[in-house]
Amino acid sequence: MPLFVGTAGWSVSSRYAEDVPGPGSHLERYARRLNAVEINSSFYRPHQTKTYARWAASTPDGFRFSVKIPKTVSHERGLVGCDGLLDAFAEGVSGLGRKLGALLLQLPPSSTIDMRAAEAFFAAIRARLDAPLACEPRHDSWFTPEADRWLAELRVTRVAADPARPPGADEPGGWPGLRYWRWHGSPRIYYSDYDEAALASLRRRVGEGPSGAPTWCVFDNTASGAALGNALTFAGMQDGRLGEPACDSPVARRCSADVVERENLADRGSDVGK
Repeated sequence: MPLFVGTAGWSVSSRYAEDVPGPGSHLERYARRLNAVEINSSFYRPHQTKTYARWAASTPDGFRFSVKIPKTVSHERGLVGCDGLLDAFAEGVSGLGRKLGALLLQLPPSSTIDMRAAEAFFAAIRARLDAPLACEPRHDSWFTPEADRWLAELRVTRVAADPARPPGADEPGGWPGLRYWRWHGSPRIYYSDYDEAALASLRRRVGEGPSGAPTWCVFDNTASGAALGNALTFAGMQDGRLGEPACDSPVARRCSADVVERENLADRGSDVGK
């Protein structure tokens, strides 16, 4: 199962500077430790083709980018009448070449399901870019068995989000050929740090998925700088436990040491606390 782990953006705060050492830009350093990133800045402003190409050239061969579709399309136009906007977006994103791993559409909480408009939009974006589609709706109308079957038929995966606003939003839905988790921070969205138990639970859930389906786990709790630490810890887990860290960094080694200490305490049993 191809597993892509990353954060929303690649800024390296001083909190984790020692975890991504070495020369180069933040992206170059980040890409030595993680194999994917979600470009969120595209949601707010366009980027030139040469900018995307430069980002692609700064990363290893196996690295992949997910790109968030602009809010002018998703929030302002409601997916309708946006051919010109999609043309400009696709032209820029084409600079990623084969390193384009997925496209992310996040809808506003007020956006009720409109199957006709959504189908036309999905067809329009596919006519311009060849990449798997992930959709993060936030209105209850998107979380019905009918909507799930419809998304599966369109080969669009529904994002599993945390915190989950509508019931069921924390589980992947739609097309099973791609799975996409976005963890925004809970209980305080964009800020809260996930503890090891939460990350281990996610790692087990990821491992239970269909064999061969590319899986993305993106941490969006970036406002406090927690995302990078969570991603590095998660990347070092195997089946919900910290084994040999996939990312040999100080944060992964610290977490491994914590696991060993807890296991030692458990082995001592009733001697603990005496």
